[in-house]
Amino acid sequence: MLAIRLDAEIEQDLALLAKKRGSNRSALVREAIVRYLEDNEDMELARQAKNGTTSRKTLKQLREELGLDS
Repeated sequence: MLAIRLDAEIEQDLALLAKKRGSNRSALVREAIVRYLEDNEDMELARQAKNGTTSRKTLKQLREELGLDS
């Protein structure tokens, strides 16, 4: 369990959005946290992939290698 403090404006915006979606504040906060964690994981994977790249090719070279340019 986690307790967080929000300023009044954020709490009000969250309450309005929850009402609009027919949800509750906790569900929206959970969804936001999950998305944030997934985005960070994606960014880390992208960084690792970029750092592991040893060669670079132009789009034209890739298209030719894949037989997309006839």
